[in-house]
Amino acid sequence: MKIIRQIIRLLTIYRIIVRYGLDELLLSSKIFRPLRLLAYFVPGYWLRPKHLTRGMRIRLALEELGPIFVKFGQILSTRRDLLPDDIALELAKLQDKVAPFSGEEVHKILEKSYARPLDEVFADFDMTHTAAASVAQVHAARLHNGRKVVVKVLRPGIKSNIRKDIELLYLFAELAQRYWTDGRRLRPLEVVAEFEKTLYDELDLIREAANATQLRRNFKDSDLLYVPEIEWDYTLSN
Repeated sequence: MKIIRQIIRLLTIYRIIVRYGLDELLLSSKIFRPLRLLAYFVPGYWLRPKHLTRGMRIRLALEELGPIFVKFGQILSTRRDLLPDDIALELAKLQDKVAPFSGEEVHKILEKSYARPLDEVFADFDMTHTAAASVAQVHAARLHNGRKVVVKVLRPGIKSNIRKDIELLYLFAELAQRYWTDGRRLRPLEVVAEFEKTLYDELDLIREAANATQLRRNFKDSDLLYVPEIEWDYTLSN
Protein backbone atom coordinates (compact mmCIF):
# COMPACT_ATOMS: atom_id res chain seq x y z
CA MET A 1 0.00 0.00 0.00
CA LYS A 2 2.83 2.39 0.86
CA ILE A 3 4.56 1.73 -2.47
CA ILE A 4 1.33 2.35 -4.38
CA ARG A 5 0.84 5.62 -2.48
CA GLN A 6 4.37 6.72 -3.33
CA ILE A 7 3.95 5.87 -7.02
CA ILE A 8 0.69 7.83 -7.18
CA ARG A 9 2.36 10.80 -5.51
CA LEU A 10 5.31 10.66 -7.92
CA LEU A 11 2.93 10.62 -10.87
CA THR A 12 1.09 13.60 -9.41
CA ILE A 13 4.35 15.51 -9.01
CA TYR A 14 5.31 14.71 -12.59
CA ARG A 15 1.90 15.82 -13.88
CA ILE A 16 2.22 19.19 -12.14
CA ILE A 17 5.79 19.66 -13.34
CA VAL A 18 4.73 19.01 -16.94
CA ARG A 19 1.62 21.17 -16.58
CA TYR A 20 3.71 24.23 -15.72
CA GLY A 21 6.46 23.44 -18.21
CA LEU A 22 9.13 22.87 -15.58
CA ASP A 23 10.19 19.69 -17.35
CA GLU A 24 11.84 21.95 -19.94
CA LEU A 25 14.54 22.75 -17.38
CA LEU A 26 15.42 19.07 -17.13
CA LEU A 27 15.08 18.26 -20.82
CA SER A 28 17.28 21.21 -21.79
CA SER A 29 20.32 19.47 -20.26
CA LYS A 30 22.61 17.46 -22.55
CA ILE A 31 21.88 14.17 -20.80
CA PHE A 32 18.10 14.31 -21.29
CA ARG A 33 17.96 16.31 -24.54
CA PRO A 34 17.28 13.17 -26.68
CA LEU A 35 14.08 12.65 -24.67
CA ARG A 36 12.76 16.12 -25.53
CA LEU A 37 10.76 14.77 -28.46
CA LEU A 38 8.78 12.52 -26.10
CA ALA A 39 7.49 15.58 -24.24
CA TYR A 40 5.28 16.45 -27.20
CA PHE A 41 3.33 13.24 -26.64
CA VAL A 42 2.49 14.06 -23.02
CA PRO A 43 -1.05 15.55 -22.81
CA GLY A 44 0.01 18.07 -20.19
CA TYR A 45 2.48 19.62 -22.65
CA TRP A 46 -0.37 21.06 -24.73
CA LEU A 47 -2.38 22.20 -21.70
CA ARG A 48 0.36 24.20 -20.02
CA PRO A 49 -0.29 27.96 -19.62
CA LYS A 50 1.61 29.95 -22.22
CA HIS A 51 1.09 33.45 -20.78
CA LEU A 52 2.92 32.88 -17.48
CA THR A 53 6.51 33.93 -16.85
CA ARG A 54 8.99 31.29 -15.70
CA GLY A 55 8.93 32.70 -12.17
CA MET A 56 5.14 32.51 -12.03
CA ARG A 57 5.18 28.93 -13.35
CA ILE A 58 7.66 27.84 -10.69
CA ARG A 59 5.70 29.55 -7.89
CA LEU A 60 2.33 28.15 -8.96
CA ALA A 61 3.78 24.65 -9.36
CA LEU A 62 5.27 24.75 -5.85
CA GLU A 63 1.95 25.94 -4.41
CA GLU A 64 0.08 23.10 -6.11
CA LEU A 65 2.68 20.53 -5.06
CA GLY A 66 2.04 21.27 -1.39
CA PRO A 67 3.56 22.56 1.88
CA ILE A 68 6.97 20.88 1.66
CA PHE A 69 7.59 22.29 -1.81
CA VAL A 70 6.35 25.73 -0.71
CA LYS A 71 8.85 25.56 2.18
CA PHE A 72 11.58 24.80 -0.33
CA GLY A 73 10.52 27.82 -2.38
CA GLN A 74 10.53 30.02 0.70
CA ILE A 75 14.09 28.97 1.51
CA LEU A 76 15.21 29.60 -2.07
CA SER A 77 13.59 33.04 -2.09
CA THR A 78 16.05 34.18 0.58
CA ARG A 79 19.03 33.26 -1.62
CA ARG A 80 19.05 36.09 -4.14
CA ASP A 81 22.66 35.20 -4.89
CA LEU A 82 21.54 31.86 -6.38
CA LEU A 83 18.47 32.92 -8.37
CA PRO A 84 17.66 35.35 -11.19
CA ASP A 85 15.72 38.38 -9.94
CA ASP A 86 12.46 37.47 -11.71
CA ILE A 87 12.33 34.04 -10.06
CA ALA A 88 13.42 35.31 -6.64
CA LEU A 89 10.69 37.98 -6.65
CA GLU A 90 8.00 35.41 -7.47
CA LEU A 91 9.21 32.94 -4.84
CA ALA A 92 9.20 35.72 -2.24
CA LYS A 93 5.39 35.73 -2.58
CA LEU A 94 5.39 32.27 -0.99
CA GLN A 95 6.27 33.84 2.37
CA ASP A 96 2.75 35.13 3.03
CA LYS A 97 0.85 35.24 -0.27
CA VAL A 98 0.23 31.57 -0.97
CA ALA A 99 -3.11 30.76 -2.62
CA PRO A 100 -5.67 30.70 0.24
CA PHE A 101 -8.30 28.07 0.96
CA SER A 102 -11.93 29.13 1.03
CA GLY A 103 -13.85 30.71 3.87
CA GLU A 104 -16.31 27.81 3.71
CA GLU A 105 -13.49 25.38 4.51
CA VAL A 106 -12.34 27.61 7.37
CA HIS A 107 -15.90 27.60 8.74
CA LYS A 108 -16.06 23.78 8.63
CA ILE A 109 -12.63 23.34 10.22
CA LEU A 110 -13.37 25.68 13.12
CA GLU A 111 -16.81 24.27 13.88
CA LYS A 112 -15.37 20.75 13.86
CA SER A 113 -12.48 21.79 16.12
CA TYR A 114 -14.62 23.69 18.63
CA ALA A 115 -17.50 21.19 18.34
CA ARG A 116 -20.07 23.97 18.29
CA PRO A 117 -21.44 26.62 15.89
CA LEU A 118 -18.95 29.32 14.95
CA ASP A 119 -21.23 32.15 16.10
CA GLU A 120 -21.14 30.69 19.60
CA VAL A 121 -17.34 30.99 19.61
CA PHE A 122 -16.92 34.39 17.94
CA ALA A 123 -19.18 37.44 17.83
CA ASP A 124 -17.74 38.28 14.40
CA PHE A 125 -15.50 36.31 12.08
CA ASP A 126 -14.10 37.64 8.81
CA MET A 127 -14.13 34.84 6.24
CA THR A 128 -11.72 36.80 4.06
CA HIS A 129 -8.17 35.83 5.00
CA THR A 130 -5.67 38.43 6.21
CA ALA A 131 -2.65 36.42 5.08
CA ALA A 132 -2.01 32.93 3.73
CA ALA A 133 1.18 30.89 3.98
CA SER A 134 2.29 27.31 3.39
CA VAL A 135 0.99 25.83 6.63
CA ALA A 136 -1.90 28.05 7.67
CA GLN A 137 -3.78 31.26 7.04
CA VAL A 138 -5.09 33.90 9.43
CA HIS A 139 -8.44 35.63 9.84
CA ALA A 140 -9.61 38.61 11.87
CA ALA A 141 -12.33 37.99 14.45
CA ARG A 142 -13.99 39.44 17.54
CA LEU A 143 -14.82 37.58 20.73
CA HIS A 144 -18.12 37.91 22.55
CA ASN A 145 -16.38 40.01 25.22
CA GLY A 146 -15.59 42.55 22.49
CA ARG A 147 -11.90 41.76 22.21
CA LYS A 148 -10.45 41.71 18.69
CA VAL A 149 -8.29 38.68 17.83
CA VAL A 150 -6.48 37.05 14.94
CA VAL A 151 -7.25 33.38 14.31
CA LYS A 152 -4.69 31.04 12.73
CA VAL A 153 -6.16 28.03 10.91
CA LEU A 154 -4.16 25.09 9.55
CA ARG A 155 -4.68 24.17 5.92
CA PRO A 156 -7.17 21.31 5.41
CA GLY A 157 -5.52 17.90 5.04
CA ILE A 158 -2.06 19.34 5.60
CA LYS A 159 -0.85 16.58 7.93
CA SER A 160 -1.79 13.87 5.44
CA ASN A 161 -0.14 15.74 2.56
CA ILE A 162 3.05 16.30 4.52
CA ARG A 163 3.17 12.65 5.59
CA LYS A 164 3.04 11.49 1.94
CA ASP A 165 5.88 13.78 0.89
CA ILE A 166 7.96 12.91 3.96
CA GLU A 167 7.65 9.23 2.96
CA LEU A 168 9.06 10.13 -0.46
CA LEU A 169 11.90 12.09 1.10
CA TYR A 170 12.82 9.09 3.26
CA LEU A 171 12.77 6.89 0.16
CA PHE A 172 15.10 9.24 -1.74
CA ALA A 173 17.34 9.62 1.32
CA GLU A 174 17.61 5.86 1.75
CA LEU A 175 18.53 5.41 -1.91
CA ALA A 176 21.09 8.21 -1.67
CA GLN A 177 22.66 6.73 1.45
CA ARG A 178 22.83 3.30 -0.14
CA TYR A 179 24.03 4.11 -3.66
CA TRP A 180 25.57 7.61 -3.58
CA THR A 181 29.29 7.83 -2.87
CA ASP A 182 28.89 10.65 -0.34
CA GLY A 183 25.58 9.34 0.99
CA ARG A 184 26.81 7.97 4.30
CA ARG A 185 28.95 11.02 4.99
CA LEU A 186 26.09 13.48 4.40
CA ARG A 187 23.61 11.34 6.41
CA PRO A 188 20.48 12.14 4.35
CA LEU A 189 18.19 10.07 6.59
CA GLU A 190 19.11 12.20 9.59
CA VAL A 191 18.55 15.37 7.54
CA VAL A 192 15.06 14.24 6.55
CA ALA A 193 14.29 13.26 10.16
CA GLU A 194 15.26 16.74 11.38
CA PHE A 195 13.21 18.36 8.60
CA GLU A 196 10.23 16.18 9.54
CA LYS A 197 10.49 17.20 13.21
CA THR A 198 10.65 20.88 12.27
CA LEU A 199 7.57 20.58 10.07
CA TYR A 200 5.46 18.76 12.63
CA ASP A 201 6.53 21.21 15.34
CA GLU A 202 5.20 24.00 13.12
CA LEU A 203 1.86 22.18 12.85
CA ASP A 204 1.52 22.06 16.64
CA LEU A 205 -0.34 25.29 17.41
CA ILE A 206 -0.22 24.63 21.18
CA ARG A 207 3.58 24.58 21.02
CA GLU A 208 3.58 27.74 18.92
CA ALA A 209 1.25 29.48 21.36
CA ALA A 210 3.48 28.48 24.28
CA ASN A 211 6.54 29.86 22.50
CA ALA A 212 4.68 33.11 21.75
CA THR A 213 3.66 33.41 25.40
CA GLN A 214 7.25 32.99 26.53
CA LEU A 215 8.41 35.52 23.93
CA ARG A 216 5.77 37.98 25.19
CA ARG A 217 7.12 37.60 28.74
CA ASN A 218 10.67 38.16 27.52
CA PHE A 219 9.73 41.42 25.79
CA LYS A 220 7.11 42.56 28.29
CA ASP A 221 8.71 45.97 28.96
CA SER A 222 10.38 46.36 25.56
CA ASP A 223 9.59 49.06 22.98
CA LEU A 224 11.35 47.06 20.26
CA LEU A 225 8.88 44.22 19.84
CA TYR A 226 5.19 43.70 20.53
CA VAL A 227 3.97 40.12 20.92
CA PRO A 228 0.18 39.68 21.09
CA GLU A 229 -1.37 37.83 24.01
CA ILE A 230 -2.56 34.27 23.41
CA GLU A 231 -6.21 33.51 24.13
CA TRP A 232 -5.66 30.07 25.66
CA ASP A 233 -9.37 29.29 26.03
CA TYR A 234 -9.65 29.42 22.25
CA THR A 235 -6.34 27.74 21.37
CA LEU A 236 -6.37 24.17 20.04
CA SER A 237 -3.62 21.90 18.78
CA ASN A 238 -5.09 21.69 15.26
